[in-house]
Amino acid sequence: MARVAVAAPSQIAADGAAEVADAGGNAVDCALAAALVAMNTEPGVCALAGGAYVTVSAPGETAITFDGNVAVPGRGREPDRLGRGAASVTMDYGGGITTLVGAGSVAVPGSLAAVDAASRRYGRCDWATLLAPSVRAAREGFPLSSACHYYLQYSGESVFARSDDGYAALHGGDGLRPVGERIRVPHLADSLEEIAREGAGTMYTGALASIIAAHCDAGDGALTLEDLAQYRAVERPALATRIGNWAIATNPPPAVGGAVLSAMLLLSARDPHPAWDEDSLAGIIDVQRYCLDYRRRHLDLADDVIAAADVLLDAARDAALPPRPSASTIHTSAVDADGLACAVTASSGYGSGEMPPGTGLWLNNCLGELELNRRGLAAGPVGARLPSNMAPTVATDGERVLAIGSPGADRITTALYQVLVNLILRERPLADAIALPRVHVDTSGAQDRLMAEPGVPLPDTDLPVVMSRECNMYFGGVGAALLRPGGFDVAADPRREGAVLLA
Repeated sequence: MARVAVAAPSQIAADGAAEVADAGGNAVDCALAAALVAMNTEPGVCALAGGAYVTVSAPGETAITFDGNVAVPGRGREPDRLGRGAASVTMDYGGGITTLVGAGSVAVPGSLAAVDAASRRYGRCDWATLLAPSVRAAREGFPLSSACHYYLQYSGESVFARSDDGYAALHGGDGLRPVGERIRVPHLADSLEEIAREGAGTMYTGALASIIAAHCDAGDGALTLEDLAQYRAVERPALATRIGNWAIATNPPPAVGGAVLSAMLLLSARDPHPAWDEDSLAGIIDVQRYCLDYRRRHLDLADDVIAAADVLLDAARDAALPPRPSASTIHTSAVDADGLACAVTASSGYGSGEMPPGTGLWLNNCLGELELNRRGLAAGPVGARLPSNMAPTVATDGERVLAIGSPGADRITTALYQVLVNLILRERPLADAIALPRVHVDTSGAQDRLMAEPGVPLPDTDLPVVMSRECNMYFGGVGAALLRPGGFDVAADPRREGAVLLA
């Protein structure tokens, strides 16, 4: 029997997990290694200098989430410096989005700190072993994935032309490089080797930190060396919810994704519909509208997100929610034969387009991710975590252990919600639960609209419907690994070039 199962966003990430498994790594090591590879080989979709959450469940212990989300920068800055150094960009991606790019959109990165904290607490492998697959991929080059190519068709010129090295890596004489062409990002392997040698601290207090801070300063951004030096990953008890026989643990507040996901599941669990038909989709749409409207009105701008999330969850448990009115991430999941489960979700927003010279590291634009960070560039207070939809999740029913999550910006919660309803409440096989077409209630514009994939049994609705031409990465990229009596089930979303590993 295999020792570990991993769902990763690409084959090269799964291969990295396999290498670490061969070195004696457990589920946490494998999930972290795959996530590191994905952060460094999914240009446009994700980058190392962003934010991440790592949720871990160990047998007999309370599940833990390591909060490495991005934070508001500006330590030591004069107040009038905040809110500068960014440019507005509008892209047709996902039906049309407007985001802010440039040095002023860069928040304090936390991904590496979260990976380091989870590794120290639960991992077996040393830091150099975890980074080795990423270093090799950067040194030898990696194929441009279809998911990256899809997004870069919209953002390659408008966002990622801001760096000469970054633009050259992604473009050739005929424009954007094609799917499958080998990408070599100048200096990236050198930076990763430095991280492998010096540890995560080089991103926060070492040579890389100095270069990143100086670049943002030159671009009129808010990020300072003090911001980086003061950053810490925060260890929190995961948000626990019981759905039937399943104990589910996900990302807790101040992130909003886990609370919204838990509320959706609680509402659906009160009256589970056994079929996948128009009636069941009508219920799923109603639940999404209730919960996403609450998030927009109360969570996104709350001064006390924990209290606002408690109100949402209490209302969901009582089925008494208030009446409603008439971009880019990666995820890895792993479980092992000992029952250890790890889910890692990471994001760099839509990308700032900024790459400090000589580093090969793209910086996030999470301050400029306007549909999520509605307070804008001067999000304050300095050091506060920005809002996040990321919801890496682990669950168990006493016999089975699940690690699951998804990329997809504000579609993370709705993708996971639909998959978990099909898996837990309707008892669909894991791969089927992930592959079924999805809907998403988009609340980001002036008017709500229903985004739908072909094949959904669409009910009558008062929402305007935008039907996608195909099932695609806009609707998430769920990856899940399940330990069950007698073996593993593992599945990656067909909407992305996901890969699975049994080692």
